[in-house]
Amino acid sequence: MSLITGIPEEIATACGFAGMSLCVFAYGYTTAFTGKAREPNPFVQHGANLAGALLLVVSLLVDTNVASLAMESLWAAIAFVGLIRAMMGKNA
Repeated sequence: MSLITGIPEEIATACGFAGMSLCVFAYGYTTAFTGKAREPNPFVQHGANLAGALLLVVSLLVDTNVASLAMESLWAAIAFVGLIRAMMGKNA
């Protein structure tokens, strides 16, 4: 169990695998639309990336790797901006 978060290591590992799966799904989802007439749904794309990055951050708070924690934090921020832009575009 992490002294910082109080999250058991098994839960942190599960969060890490779930987060990794969501990030890989988002990449595959986006790639599937390459060369197609229509664009991927930005809510699916950025939502999966945001959820995946946040789950990986939870995992990294237990088994800390500062470089990976910084990268996932930036990844989450970029996905959050993508979601905001998608919402603003939908309202326009």
